[in-house]
Amino acid sequence: MSSRLAVNSPRFGVGVGHRALTACRLLSVIMLLVMGGIHLYLVFHGVGGLLGKLFVLNAIGALVLAIAIMVLRGQLLSLATVLSLLFMVGTLLALVLALTVGLFGIHEVLSFTLVPTTLVVESIGTIILAVTVALVLRSRRAP
Repeated sequence: MSSRLAVNSPRFGVGVGHRALTACRLLSVIMLLVMGGIHLYLVFHGVGGLLGKLFVLNAIGALVLAIAIMVLRGQLLSLATVLSLLFMVGTLLALVLALTVGLFGIHEVLSFTLVPTTLVVESIGTIILAVTVALVLRSRRAP
């Protein structure tokens, strides 16, 4: 059995296919970059003050985590994917809180620029990152 085709693929036992893991890592990177790009776009199109600064930090964090997912291996990859999932979930939660009860005195509305798009991107990104975390952790257990 070739390690390129499978790292103990489900057809042959418990484990993760190399191609599936690579695809999930790539999708995770794309979702992180899209999320960070949305926040950076909003900064360049009028969001300022504390929120603007937080959006810039979000974009930088997304870029750093995306790079980490692509270049790291082993335990560091596991750490990067878990941190990326927490980062995406935290960003989504912050938006949901801003839409409902407010966050840091900021009350967001669904009609604001890219809010619906951001909800979709961050929700899908959370699912993709959760799958990626599961695959990375599962592949580490494979012999």
